[in-house]
Amino acid sequence: MTPISFSGSIGYNSYFPVSATAGNNDTSAVVRNPAASRVKSPGRKSSPAECETCSNRKYQDGSDENVSFKAAAHISPEASAAVVRSHEQEHVSNAYSKAAQKNGQVVSATVSLQSAICPECGRSYIAGGTTNTQIKYYNEQNPYQKDLKLSDSIKYKGRNVDLWG
Repeated sequence: MTPISFSGSIGYNSYFPVSATAGNNDTSAVVRNPAASRVKSPGRKSSPAECETCSNRKYQDGSDENVSFKAAAHISPEASAAVVRSHEQEHVSNAYSKAAQKNGQVVSATVSLQSAICPECGRSYIAGGTTNTQIKYYNEQNPYQKDLKLSDSIKYKGRNVDLWG
């Protein structure tokens, strides 16, 4: 059965850095990220352990759904991939439950993660994520849908007949 009604892609720019302030030119060795390396890479302002940008980076959900990270929160660069991936999975789960409630079917659900490199310390992290979903909705009351069902039944009738059985 081919549905008539179709909803387009729903895009979510789920995570985006809210506050990513670069450190001042002060070269004091304040340890802001104790678990990070204290080795300063050539051409960088600070080491990952002293990076003010990484310690102040916050993520916030930009969609209109009821999911995590509606209020800005800090995620460490090491955990950003797992946390952002988990958050985007919430959007996929919401699409499946929305489709189930309204007699629909999720045709496609894609998640893409954006990576970035901190300009201050050179550490790579996941900067954000986007979820796109496509949902087909079935409308049984639509006259075109009823005609489509009738034509499908005529087309497929007798298609799998075993004459030699």
